[in-house]
Amino acid sequence: MRATLLAALAACGPGTPCDSSEMHLRARFSQPYVGHWVVARGDSLTLPEMGDRFKLTDVILDTTRVAVGRTCHYKGALVFAVPRAETLAVTWYGSPEQALIYGWPADLGPFAGVSASRVGDSLVGAILFDARLGVQVHPGVTARFVAGRARRDAR
Repeated sequence: MRATLLAALAACGPGTPCDSSEMHLRARFSQPYVGHWVVARGDSLTLPEMGDRFKLTDVILDTTRVAVGRTCHYKGALVFAVPRAETLAVTWYGSPEQALIYGWPADLGPFAGVSASRVGDSLVGAILFDARLGVQVHPGVTARFVAGRARRDAR
């Protein structure tokens, strides 16, 4: 009897973090950020230690769920024109205040991700730096961007 009860309870639990009841709220908070965003204005960031300039051109935030450890994120992409034309597969999730975008490869630079907020019809964000990766960034240095929805994605 006890084994049957434990088996029944285990079967009722979420199989992955993406099946959890917490995802209902996360989905609601993330909805305003979903879509293809084209960067209209953005800082070109140069890190002297690396010698490369970085220029972000697009931010794509999808609704496909992916388990990341014990939590659930959504799939997305960051598109760069400089230092090389490249599309990075990233994960993200939204909260009432901001969307946080993760998944930068360490060889690209000392980046922890992107923080982005909705301001009117725009997505306004900044690149977050990761001091643990060894490149020193002076306090106050930011790489900010402002993006609007891609024409075909306008809501």
